[in-house]
Amino acid sequence: MAFAVRVYEHGGPEVLKYEEVTLPEPGAGEVRVKQTAVGLNFIDTYFRTGLYKPAAYPFVPGNEGAGVVVSVGKGVKGFKKGDRVAYGTVMGSYATERNLPADKLIKLPKRISDKTAAAMMLKGLTAQYLLRSLFKVKKKHVVLVHAAAGGVGQILTQWANALGATVIGTVGSKEKAAIAKKNGCHHVILYRDEDVAKRVAEITKGKKCDVVYDGVGKSTFMSSLDSLKPRGMLVSYGNASGPVDGVNLGILATKGSLIVSRPTMAHYFATRKELEAGAKDLMKVVEKGKVKIQVNQTYPLKEAQQAHRDLEARNTTGQTVLLP
Repeated sequence: MAFAVRVYEHGGPEVLKYEEVTLPEPGAGEVRVKQTAVGLNFIDTYFRTGLYKPAAYPFVPGNEGAGVVVSVGKGVKGFKKGDRVAYGTVMGSYATERNLPADKLIKLPKRISDKTAAAMMLKGLTAQYLLRSLFKVKKKHVVLVHAAAGGVGQILTQWANALGATVIGTVGSKEKAAIAKKNGCHHVILYRDEDVAKRVAEITKGKKCDVVYDGVGKSTFMSSLDSLKPRGMLVSYGNASGPVDGVNLGILATKGSLIVSRPTMAHYFATRKELEAGAKDLMKVVEKGKVKIQVNQTYPLKEAQQAHRDLEARNTTGQTVLLP
């Protein structure tokens, strides 16, 4: 017997329906996974509200999880019953069991727990391509991370620090400032109390940042641009405050020939080779302790509605995991 959280129409957390589902046998190239942990991410709320459009209704939200292989379909190589696996790029993770394409799964090393894996695959792979592919952070770079105490934020700050960058983070409270500092921020800005761009200029003695990682969106867009040095890059990878719209591209020239990217992970892990390389890079920094995955909240999967309410109210820090 399997259960899943389904969404029949877009709306608030109340549209998340926990119900019994019938699973077919895994098809060719597929693996059946009994899930032990499911990651919670802001992108899940985008699909729930309709900001991002699912392929069809009803749909099962969620993009990352971990568990154990219970059966394999025809033609599957490299996976067998009993293997511990995780993934971060396949929609439909809010379930107790599911069928997955084998080429989207990564085997887990012994030193990484299921909860850690479920909390790190989407957010960790996001950080990996943002830091190591889209903009290659190097020693002496100055990096600004918005929402530095959040799930992706904590990984970005730790990893950027390990790469030798000077890391500036923005947070909404003194409590979150302490979390950000603990996770690698050299400087923390309280965005509710301080002018972010002005503080960045003060911290850097007018030089500003090489790159800004902005998962907040609409409310931070202009301050992000104003925090960049000439020819710097704004990586706008999320919409927690709403999507950025109505932008006059001419301002990029007047503010210093700036570069803006609005990336999506699917284009950076489009092949099996890219996925394996990114996952290997991520696993390496986690196993070495350079990046610590903080699972600060867990909820039963059937309480996904409350998990979404808390996430959207900014009442969570670090990573949150749903337990099937």
